[in-house]
Amino acid sequence: MKTKLLIAGLAIAVPFLLSSCGSDAPPVTKAAVTTPGVLVEDAWVRATVGSKDTTMTAAFMSLTNPGSTDISLTSATSPVAGMVQLHEMAMKDGKMVMQEKAGGIKVPAGSHAHLAPSGDHVMLMGLKRALKPGDEVPITLKFSDGSTHDLTVPVKAFTEGEEHYHPSTTPSPTR
Repeated sequence: MKTKLLIAGLAIAVPFLLSSCGSDAPPVTKAAVTTPGVLVEDAWVRATVGSKDTTMTAAFMSLTNPGSTDISLTSATSPVAGMVQLHEMAMKDGKMVMQEKAGGIKVPAGSHAHLAPSGDHVMLMGLKRALKPGDEVPITLKFSDGSTHDLTVPVKAFTEGEEHYHPSTTPSPTR
């Protein structure tokens, strides 16, 4: 019995002892800890099945910036759309209109930005196919810090009857 315990103890100790023997290799140092870029959560795309215009839709999500520097979502792409833009809802001439968001969508340091219906969103236009609940849409987000996020976003039904994602037909005044 003592022999078995001695052999088991040596089996554990010998590799450990050998690994601590002299080596010319420099000690391993840990890389500097970096704060991750923007975190993306709860992303989804509005289904087009049953909508009046199946050529466009929007993607929504929560963006969290754990860092100490503001970062902006500057652009997005998707192979299911001919064009992708960052949009906002804004008041113009007493009417709420959807428009491209100049400068992107800011995600403040240590805070978050919510892309939601009736607010900032990723607009997918010139869709190559109708999107139904259960489909998945690839989207790549690009940020001002040079980072990108490749997402596979679920398509969900959106039932709020008054919500729409169609550009205003009212011409914008030029200034």
